[in-house]
Amino acid sequence: MTFDDTRPFVPLGIAIVTVSDTRGLSDDRSGDTLAGRVEAAGHRVTGRAIVPDDREALRSAVGGFVADPATDVVLTTGGTGFTGRDVSPDALEPMFEKRMDGFSNLFHAYSNGVIGTSTLQSRATAGVAGKTFVFVLPGSTGACKDAWDGVLAAQLDYRHKPCNFVEILPRLDEHLKRGKLRAPAA
Repeated sequence: MTFDDTRPFVPLGIAIVTVSDTRGLSDDRSGDTLAGRVEAAGHRVTGRAIVPDDREALRSAVGGFVADPATDVVLTTGGTGFTGRDVSPDALEPMFEKRMDGFSNLFHAYSNGVIGTSTLQSRATAGVAGKTFVFVLPGSTGACKDAWDGVLAAQLDYRHKPCNFVEILPRLDEHLKRGKLRAPAA
C-alpha cells in the first residue's frame, strides 16, 4: 500500500450513527472516537444520530443519511454482537444493493492482531446502499479505532494506491441507472 502525494486529498461527507439504548450525544464515546478520526483525516461529519437497538429506527436513520447528497459514507457503531438486542447487521444488510464481504474479513484480521480471537464476537459488515458506503462497526471505542485505523482511513483517502473507495464513489449507482435504461421484458 502506498500513498500518491501528487493526488489531491478529496474530503468526503461521513455520517455517524450510534446504536444504543443507553447512550446520548454527551456520553457517546464510540461516536466521538469516529468523529474525531473522520475530522482529523480531513473529512466532514455530515451528521450524527443515536438510535435505540431497533431495526426500524436504525433503518430510518441510515436511510436518511443515504438519501442526503452531502453524505458519501455512513458509519454505524454498536449492535453487531450476538445478544437479542444486537440487530445492526440484520437491519442494515437488507438495504445493501451490494455487500462488501472483504471489509468484514479485513476488519477481523486487523482486530485479531489487537484483541485476538474475541474479534469473533462481532458481526461487522459493510455494503453499498444507493450511492453510499455503509460500514456497520462494533460499539466499543477500540473496535472503532481498529476499523478506522486498520481499514477505513486508507480506503477513504483518494491518495491511497493501488485503488480506493473514493475513485469508485461516482460510479456506485451505475447499476441503478443501467436498470432504468433496460427495455422491459417481453
